[in-house]
Amino acid sequence: MRLEGKIAVITGGGRGIGKKMALLSAREGADLVLLGLQKRELELVRKEVEGLSRRCLVYKADVANERQVNAAIRASARDLGPIDILINNAAILGSTAPVARLSARVWRQEIAVNLTGAFLCCRAVLPGMLKRRSGKIVNMSSVGGQRAYPLRAPYGVSKAGLISLTQTLAAEVGPYNIQVNAIAPGPVSGDRMKRVIEQRARSSGQSIAEVEKTYLNALALGRMVEEEDVARMALLLVSKEGDNITGQVFNICSGYKL
Repeated sequence: MRLEGKIAVITGGGRGIGKKMALLSAREGADLVLLGLQKRELELVRKEVEGLSRRCLVYKADVANERQVNAAIRASARDLGPIDILINNAAILGSTAPVARLSARVWRQEIAVNLTGAFLCCRAVLPGMLKRRSGKIVNMSSVGGQRAYPLRAPYGVSKAGLISLTQTLAAEVGPYNIQVNAIAPGPVSGDRMKRVIEQRARSSGQSIAEVEKTYLNALALGRMVEEEDVARMALLLVSKEGDNITGQVFNICSGYKL
């Protein structure tokens, strides 16, 4: 097993990509700490993880709340042991609107969860990793953070910020044998993408089918990424295979807008 004896923290671990990463990590031998806002979803994942004979703690926590993040990480280290892996997966979609009509509240909320939340989680686990001179961090960015993203400015900006955070942190902690990387998915099949398509259809006046076709036409492979694809990339980065990979951004995007 590639993660035998490791303890991994995954934010947004109750659904979608986060759930896939949690179950894949458990199958590879990791014990887990899951953070999220929906306690019921987290508990369901916990039962699945325990069914794989792995330990799992869950915390209802807002990653944008410094106190809640610090409390969850402290409790995890106390009850499970030192944190070896952090995957910053928690994110919100926010609204679909042009900058001229975007509220400051929406802007602040998306930046707080998608970017500041990752910073807070990194900062919470780093003292232990620095002390042990070992650790792996994966930040979930997006292809939307690498190009113009009309009608989704706060999301794109937050994901671009995650890339900068990843590269800066990788440079800072590399001498301590800590690897920090980012994954930038393109359109990922699932409930979240359905909501994105529905929002864009409402804002543009197009049908859902028309918007979905637009996304598919932008993909060289003509199909959306699967959640499992992203989870497997994360597994590679946090396992021994990722020991000499740091400061990189991996696009898992079906050739988005090549």
